Amino acid sequence: MVAMLLLTTLTVSAATDTRLIQAVKQRDVESVRTLLKQRAPAVDVNAAQGDGSTALHWAAHRDDLTIADLLIRAGARPGAVNDLGTTPLHLACTNRSAAMVDKLLAAGANPNAALPSGETVLMTCARAGDAGAVRALLAHHAEVNAKEHEHQQTALMWAASQRHPDVVQQLIEAKADIKARSLVYPQTVVGEQTQRAGREELNYTVLRGGATPLLFAARVGDVESARLLLKAGADANDAQPDGISALVLAAHSGHGDLAALLLEHGADANAFGSGYSALHAAILRSDVNLVKALLAHGADPNARITKGTPMRRDTTDWNLPATLIGSTPYLLAARFLEGEIMQVLVAAGADPRQTMPNGANGLLLAAGLGSSKNASRRGIETIDFGKVEPESRVRDTVAVAYGLSGDVNAASQNGDTALHVAASLGHDSVVQFLVENGARLDVKNSRGLTPLAAAMFGSTNGRGRAAAAPAGADSLGFEAPIELAHPTTVALLKKLGAAE
Repeated sequence: MVAMLLLTTLTVSAATDTRLIQAVKQRDVESVRTLLKQRAPAVDVNAAQGDGSTALHWAAHRDDLTIADLLIRAGARPGAVNDLGTTPLHLACTNRSAAMVDKLLAAGANPNAALPSGETVLMTCARAGDAGAVRALLAHHAEVNAKEHEHQQTALMWAASQRHPDVVQQLIEAKADIKARSLVYPQTVVGEQTQRAGREELNYTVLRGGATPLLFAARVGDVESARLLLKAGADANDAQPDGISALVLAAHSGHGDLAALLLEHGADANAFGSGYSALHAAILRSDVNLVKALLAHGADPNARITKGTPMRRDTTDWNLPATLIGSTPYLLAARFLEGEIMQVLVAAGADPRQTMPNGANGLLLAAGLGSSKNASRRGIETIDFGKVEPESRVRDTVAVAYGLSGDVNAASQNGDTALHVAASLGHDSVVQFLVENGARLDVKNSRGLTPLAAAMFGSTNGRGRAAAAPAGADSLGFEAPIELAHPTTVALLKKLGAAE
């Protein structure tokens, strides 16, 4: 019993002797020297603190080469692993310290050490972006095409995704697989509208993953890495399993320069596997230069969207919702008030007379059909992008649409004209412009409402913000509402000759 107690006491004492670790944490070189020279009781250079970290872990974390050298000479194990599976070499890579990586490798550290997740030190160094550290690992025969477990991603994918072209170059020279793909897996898309009981059938499944290094570069806009990958033989028409091509991905992600590079290397300007083209995506991003480049490479200016982007609950991502299915590039540009792009498209052969499935043409979309006066037309709720478009921009785009189509009284299938729409939104300057260019004040939509009635109700269906009509309504089905939705617009329309 006494022997057991003594053994327990000695074990606890040894486990709690972290003087060396504390000295390394404080970067106290002299104390480290003194402790390592101490003979009785000797300091264990490989003693670990509670989480398994040793003094050498801390030297690598502090990037202290002098202390690391002292510890290694005293017998510190370069392959020591803490409770998370982390070696000093992982920490050196995280610090972007090629010098520490060199020192640990020279001391015998495993160049293929991996975390339980499968993340190798080469992946860690590639993600951090130190080309010197990556070079050192490769010189010590690090496995260049190793994959982590969860998503089957490689060091080359990580380097491209973090915009480290110098590391990408090192990996390509080491024969990294430029055509490797990450894991493909299904994901159920759950929209906010499907959370109500009984509407689960609206959920749907899409394929995720399956990205090559080039697709990773396209997503983040790493032009230099993409250039290196293409030079090494990557396919400019790489596509994800869901059909999104590298070109569409770059355009949708707002990376026009990279998209232009792909076009130069033969990317198909009309790739449509995703249900929309790079031209649609460029318009979504207001990238007129990319629009011009795509058209110059043969992009179809009259292609229609057949499928929107998958939506997520409370998404803040750029998206093409189902309500835009059927849009041509011109109609999309009108919807998003891109007057310059509309003109560029028509000059390239876009038909300004085409309509949405509901009969809305560019003029109606520019006026705001389907939009709210108090919300961004792009549906993006972020601080940077969710600003409501000024009325002056609406008016200018309406003027462009009118100039290109010439039909100011065109109506949707519901009989709504651009004047109905502008009146219902209270856009007085747009109303003024339309009437001055021949818009009819007396035209009624399928609900029997005139533009004046739309201004009163704030809606083209008579169910806007204004009070409901009482009994004894007139032939239009309502009396003058108690509270007008847009008083100034009502007054303007009357001034312009609208009859009650």
